[in-house]
Amino acid sequence: MSISRQDVQRMARLARLSLTDAELAQLQGQLGAIVEYMEQLRTVDTEDVAPDVAGLELTLAGRPDEVHAGLTTAQALGGAPDCTADSFCVPAFVDES
Repeated sequence: MSISRQDVQRMARLARLSLTDAELAQLQGQLGAIVEYMEQLRTVDTEDVAPDVAGLELTLAGRPDEVHAGLTTAQALGGAPDCTADSFCVPAFVDES
């Protein structure tokens, strides 16, 4: 399976990329090589290979979860330039497009 120029253009458009003709050609070749390699991997016989969930034994290093008191409403609103008793105040914004 090969990657067409239209496929690359569509992917670039979806990724919001603006590519030159040279970049499109380069990506077409690179993506084509990746697809060819994946096709090659598909033909490898893995019938006698045991499934492996993870290559390494991983342990999570961390700390125990502890409950701490949060901010009060007054503390949270303390630095706000404009607020009511329990809310931040922001300028009105209406997008009419």
